[in-house]
Amino acid sequence: MIHVEVSADPAWGQGDWQALAQAAAEAAVAASPHGPLLTGPAAIEISVKLADDAEVQALNRQYRDKDRPTNVLSFPMVQADLVDTVSMNSDDGEVLLGDIVVAHGVCVGEAAEKGISLSDHLTHLVVHGVLHLLGLDHERGDADADAMEEMERVALARLGLPDPYAPAQG
Repeated sequence: MIHVEVSADPAWGQGDWQALAQAAAEAAVAASPHGPLLTGPAAIEISVKLADDAEVQALNRQYRDKDRPTNVLSFPMVQADLVDTVSMNSDDGEVLLGDIVVAHGVCVGEAAEKGISLSDHLTHLVVHGVLHLLGLDHERGDADADAMEEMERVALARLGLPDPYAPAQG
């Protein structure tokens, strides 16, 4: 079972961010090699913070030495090679998989640039962030990037959303 806990900066306004993040996280896990976590004995928790750009910039500077906001940051709490064993490594059966932080202004700008809704782009970013929490990393090379993108496509298709990597029409 996976539970997503969402907190949102006022800049994000009203929206059913909780339901969106929960659905995106479940779809991401289902599309990954770690799908059994959805029905396993452990209670997996993911924290999603919908932040403003300044908060994300500060985190990006502190943890990645990049002094600019980015769309999404992921902070895994479980080593990538231990994700499949999370229920065995927890005393109480509860595991915090990690934290995801999304920058409002960057997300809004990217959604406008792509011509998609904020909620659709946020869904993609949560899927992307969850895959990072599961140990996937597109920065390790082309094969890993291709595999991660395919999992994103599968997860988003399960949610009725189009391929975010398809060439733009027009």
